[in-house]
Amino acid sequence: MNLSENAADREFRAQVRQFLAQHLPDDLRQKVINFVWLNKADYECWHNLLADYGWQGPAWSREYGGQGWSALQRKIFDEECQLACAPRTVPHLNMICPVLNAFGTPAQKQRFLPDMFRLKTWWCQGYSEPGAGSDLAALQTSAVREGDHYVINGHKIWTTWAHWSDWMFALVRTNREVKAQEGISFVLIDMKSPGITVRPIISADGCHDLNEVFLDNVKVPLDNLVGEENKGWTIAKFLLGFERAEMAAVGLCKRLLQFCRKATQSHYLEGRPLWDDALIRHRLAELEMRVKVHEWTTLRVLASEEAGTTASAAPSMLKLASSELQQDLTRLLRDCTGPRGTQYLRALRQGEAVELEDLRAFDNALVANYIDWRKVTVYGGTTEVQKTITAKTFA
Repeated sequence: MNLSENAADREFRAQVRQFLAQHLPDDLRQKVINFVWLNKADYECWHNLLADYGWQGPAWSREYGGQGWSALQRKIFDEECQLACAPRTVPHLNMICPVLNAFGTPAQKQRFLPDMFRLKTWWCQGYSEPGAGSDLAALQTSAVREGDHYVINGHKIWTTWAHWSDWMFALVRTNREVKAQEGISFVLIDMKSPGITVRPIISADGCHDLNEVFLDNVKVPLDNLVGEENKGWTIAKFLLGFERAEMAAVGLCKRLLQFCRKATQSHYLEGRPLWDDALIRHRLAELEMRVKVHEWTTLRVLASEEAGTTASAAPSMLKLASSELQQDLTRLLRDCTGPRGTQYLRALRQGEAVELEDLRAFDNALVANYIDWRKVTVYGGTTEVQKTITAKTFA
């Protein structure tokens, strides 16, 4: 299997680099470098720049206005954006768009897809519930048919950007008389509907992107059902494949590795840079090898996808390896800060003006990063769930 890039891939990578050098605003780049929490306008600015250049919808087919890029091209694009410290692509778009392309009606595609190019509509994901996170099939949010609509009651949690969102794609239970996975449907819910209450969840670093969403007798037209009733589990698995494959995050791992190299040279212990410490060099070398192995594994999975032979556990394996690697990278970054790592300023993370020397601000960013990254082995399916899926596949 040839894992090297061909001439066309290298040309595409150079094109992406040139675009980023010319069009990535420095204020956005500095926010990403300093791990400042990006606001809604920041993401909209970035997506509109991509749309202006004609690069909207990297994961979408050309038929629906996307780029039709190969999986390798999407990997190259994400990697170069991460290394240039650009804002990430809003992940929900690369979930709901493939779902609508594959399962949506012509009317749903015509209604929803065009406004996504420039983030004219924001989406959130209504999957997890207080009693149904990793065991997603245990969800209890109910949808009962009444005439030409469903009446939905339930409680979703850990809903990223629900407070910004216009729509939610959600899993609901439409049949309690069958096996759990067979009674679930996939619906689109207008977040302005009467009966919806959004409450913030403040994360460990003190910032707000997570929410609880309460649904009390919310009416949803039957036209907002995606696919067949009681067949939502098939769509859920399809979408989670996109989510976990995206979580391979090779570019992000490479960016964190860049920060590790910088931190080991900019921080000192007893008058000498941390790079001079053999243990630190050993940890950094081990992480560099793991990042390279993770990249090769991702490339093998992409090559298998092209050949139509991808193992069903591949997204789980990539998510598992990536999330543990990200946590170990951020652990080294935190360790480099030494005693200053105990002095975390939430205001700086939230983008407020705070007078600090450059190294102190950098330390605050590294600590914020460490705190925030504790969640990566939980969301999108816990580490234990990914190991179980992988074990069942190869047992």
